Amino acid sequence: MATDLATIEHVPEWGDPWNHPRYYMGISLRRIYGYLLDIVVVGLLWGMAYVASIILGALSLGLLWPLLMVLLALVPIAYHTLTISGPRAATLGMRIAGIKVMSVAPGAELTDGRPSLLQALIQTICFYGSIAVTGSLILVLALFNPRRRTLHDFLAGTVVVNDPAQWR
Repeated sequence: MATDLATIEHVPEWGDPWNHPRYYMGISLRRIYGYLLDIVVVGLLWGMAYVASIILGALSLGLLWPLLMVLLALVPIAYHTLTISGPRAATLGMRIAGIKVMSVAPGAELTDGRPSLLQALIQTICFYGSIAVTGSLILVLALFNPRRRTLHDFLAGTVVVNDPAQWR
């Protein structure tokens, strides 16, 4: 029985944990470390936005406070979405931890694996949604698949890997 080569799905190097295990060695602990660092960064950004909202709210005699509260809620979503879809495909905490987000969607090689803005937004919203519902139980799913993907990774078509730039 002959196999047509056109029907074989091409898996990018970072999507193959069996032939390229160094992308996934220690990734679970690095993800936790990176997220803990990101909590600090988001806290600082949120604090600055909060002070700015108090000042702007006072200057507008309180008219802007409802809008500013919505903007405060968007700070962590904007931080994660814009940094994950950015040129380094990682938040500040991820970069310090030596990891990055890669796309496993078809055609990901065309962007060197960098996730699109939509993928980053889906991943971020699903992450915060799943954290709100399950707490840290989202990490349990990562224990049962070779790429250590969590629910928000599956839904966004992404995977978190060790940054290949650190191997050079």
